[in-house]
Amino acid sequence: MQNSIIKDGKTLAILCYITFIGLIIAIIMNLEKRNPFVLFHIRQMIGLMIMLIFSNLVEQYVNSLLGTAFWIITFACWVYAIYFAIKEESKPIPVFGEKFQEWFKNI
Repeated sequence: MQNSIIKDGKTLAILCYITFIGLIIAIIMNLEKRNPFVLFHIRQMIGLMIMLIFSNLVEQYVNSLLGTAFWIITFACWVYAIYFAIKEESKPIPVFGEKFQEWFKNI
């Protein structure tokens, strides 16, 4: 990716990792520009939100300890993803990152 594209989208890429509202704001603000760097991080965050919902469901209905473990994994992936957004890199989260890019390619 070109350095100017990354520089233009860095703020929105970081913003999408700051709560669900930040994700919505990043999606809306990126509708016209369609910056590929921001789109990459939006897809990653949507996947992380799904992982968070899954971990909460597991914690609530299956096993509290297992749900907490999934939550910790999700949090670690979130830290990993926001770190690379700050570093201006498009590095997918381990295991599911490439799948998130594939599943949400229409976004």
